[in-house]
Amino acid sequence: RRGGTRGRCGRAGVPQVDPYGFERPDDFDYASYEAFFSRYLVVLTRRAIKWSKLLKGKNSVQKSLKDMNRTFPDNVKFRKTADPCLQHTLYNVLVAYGHHNKAVGYCQGMNFIAGYLILITKNEEESFWLLDALIGRILPDYYSPAMLGLKTDQEVLGELVKMKVPAVAELMERHGVMWTLVVSRWFICLFIDILPVETVLRIWDCLFYEGSKIIFRVALTLIKQHQAFILEATNFPDICDKFKQITKGTFVTECHTFMQKIFTEPGSLSMATIDKLRETCREKVLSQG
Repeated sequence: RRGGTRGRCGRAGVPQVDPYGFERPDDFDYASYEAFFSRYLVVLTRRAIKWSKLLKGKNSVQKSLKDMNRTFPDNVKFRKTADPCLQHTLYNVLVAYGHHNKAVGYCQGMNFIAGYLILITKNEEESFWLLDALIGRILPDYYSPAMLGLKTDQEVLGELVKMKVPAVAELMERHGVMWTLVVSRWFICLFIDILPVETVLRIWDCLFYEGSKIIFRVALTLIKQHQAFILEATNFPDICDKFKQITKGTFVTECHTFMQKIFTEPGSLSMATIDKLRETCREKVLSQG
């Protein structure tokens, strides 16, 4: 579904960008990335064929915007000097969605999600309907004014960690660290600017196909895989820093291996379990006002 071409080396002094338009940092490890991508191209080709077969013959998935200038400032395609400038496309999609779903309107975080959809589909209408599928069906109440669904699912993750990685849950509780402080952006931005672009897109493939439980699988995998590292933390700020560090490095860059891990590392995780936890956690969130 996505092109497999890599960003080319630019002129001396000119920032190099990845295939999606994001500038790479000066310390980007090109040697490791080239080694990874040479293997991953085979996977991309195989997956493109699978998605083509899956989608063949099926129908397409049918306030203010003060955040426009802050949407992907490190992406050359969203700069005002770009031609075409994707800020205009993003504005159109978000305004249209605000009129379409007045109960939600516009909420911070939606700009990043819509922006990613535009980068991949390169189409306003397709991006609009995919955004509608996410906000209206897959992630209900994540972006409503009260954000009840978002708050609930963060509590659900806390309960799942108690079940599957109890030592980390105990550490969080001992130091009074609320889950919303370390994972809120994981949920509201669906791992955008948290994990590498290719990894985020693979997660979204599963999110559209299998639903919101994928978010829990990803979060639990990150926590369980780095349990020993997280448990080295001795205070509140240290815990927050550990949660930032676990979203970096080879483990999350090797997206194909990572995606295999999310279906094995957390173990059994049924929607029945998640729905039951959501019911309990929603009541807890409501009682907290």
